[in-house]
Amino acid sequence: MGMNRYHQWLCSSEKWAKDVRDRQIPWALEGAELGEDVLEIGPGYGATTSALVDLVPKLTSVEIDEAMAARLERLHGGRVRVLQGDGTALPLPDKDFSAVVCFTMLHHVPTARLQDKLFAEAFRVLRPGGVFTGSDGVHSLGFRLIHIGDTFNPVDPDTLPARLREAGFDRVEMTVRPKEKMRFRAHKG
Repeated sequence: MGMNRYHQWLCSSEKWAKDVRDRQIPWALEGAELGEDVLEIGPGYGATTSALVDLVPKLTSVEIDEAMAARLERLHGGRVRVLQGDGTALPLPDKDFSAVVCFTMLHHVPTARLQDKLFAEAFRVLRPGGVFTGSDGVHSLGFRLIHIGDTFNPVDPDTLPARLREAGFDRVEMTVRPKEKMRFRAHKG
């Protein structure tokens, strides 16, 4: 999974889950219209899935790590369609979702090329008029220290809009909290 022990502990903690539910997801989704059928890419331990499941009518989560996907199935299997798969090669049909979301996971995608493939896949599975939205950390010393020994490839908020447009998106919006978080929103025309 590419995460050190501290990072694993943090992301599986109740403190993290509460912060995701009460602060991160509301900020990341502020003003977003997700529609009725949402795809979540890279939920990891599932704090974001737990926050999303009550916000959207239908949720599908794709997790690359087999053990994490099995854990999500145990936690949410009755309410969330959980698939073990890779966000850079989604096992899903074209134009199937009203929204695609990912939260605090892009920095775990090991290369910019693979991040761009994930953006292209999000575009492919999104219906016309749909939105791709999410959030991630912004590179800082503290963010780096949490990820010592991890797969760590932070996304540059200055280049992300152009990368999303290259994947086919339009109406790209970015909000950055310096040294903390960024959120993005991109639409499929």
